[in-house]
Amino acid sequence: MPPLNPSLTDQSTTGRREHRATDEYVNSILDGDRVALSQAITLLESTRPDHRDVARSVVEQCLPHSGDSIRVAVTGVPGVGKSTFIETLGQRLVSDGHRLAVLTVDPSSERSKGSILGDKTRMGTLASEEDAFIRPSPTAGTLGGVAPRTREAILLCESAGYDIVFVETVGVGQSEITVRSMVDFFLLLALAGAGDELQGIKRGIVEVADAIAINKADGENREPAETARADYEKALRLLSDTDSGWEPPVLTCSAQTGAGIGEVWGAVERYRAYTQETGFFEEQRRRQAKRWMKQAIEQRLRDDFFADPEVQAALDDIEKEVQQGHLSSLAAAERLLSIYQPTRE
Repeated sequence: MPPLNPSLTDQSTTGRREHRATDEYVNSILDGDRVALSQAITLLESTRPDHRDVARSVVEQCLPHSGDSIRVAVTGVPGVGKSTFIETLGQRLVSDGHRLAVLTVDPSSERSKGSILGDKTRMGTLASEEDAFIRPSPTAGTLGGVAPRTREAILLCESAGYDIVFVETVGVGQSEITVRSMVDFFLLLALAGAGDELQGIKRGIVEVADAIAINKADGENREPAETARADYEKALRLLSDTDSGWEPPVLTCSAQTGAGIGEVWGAVERYRAYTQETGFFEEQRRRQAKRWMKQAIEQRLRDDFFADPEVQAALDDIEKEVQQGHLSSLAAAERLLSIYQPTRE
């Protein structure tokens, strides 16, 4: 019996053999090879040092070929219809000649650190498109609604020729604004009739949104959606001006019927044209690159710290002292830091 998805067999088979050479990954990604792209992202997410070394080299060599895309974050409360919205809009974009990459983030189990990774199932039609690439990743405990290597995955997707990159966050909350630091456009999807919308969404999310779209504005929900749109418009007027000078629009749409979807994408295109004309588009990307560097340093130091043999040897005993109330968390941290002996090359 043939497999339901032949590419799954290819990926699992190649995943069991020794990983490719760096040049092979780079050349395949630049040729638009989706299997190689997926494998390279898997290396990025791996905890094995040799995998990460190869992944860093791949990203470095792909970097000059990246950047030629519009990066869009899609966030919203669970049940707002993020996946359906992306599939409906994505099919339109692909039919218009675009190549679309969708990086979705699923919550990880605190017990197993695993994830269901069901977005390919929820976006089955879009996943079958030749010019669409959908990659689900677990949060692996990372806050901000994104996976630990989402930034680097964006660069690899751009190098593979995808001119539009969507990042679907795990949900919505105060920590979700982290994704703002890695995209050009931040789209907040909202619902009408789901309680007090303006209380249910943290102010920080609304403040960084470049557009708000009230989804599921169809049937009997059209009028409540218009009411919610007016409420959000009033709320936005109470906030301070955006750094870009752009005035975020509040729109209504229906991912099920397709109504208003084109208008939402029109807002993205207007935003890009406006910010490119003012110079904010490139300035924002420069600021983001600087922030990425600092966060990469923090992550590397954290990884090296907990991988240090002296720290590992002392960690269990010090943790027990903290749990038993014999040592404060601050004192424990200072003791471990005094033990830490980073390798100097």
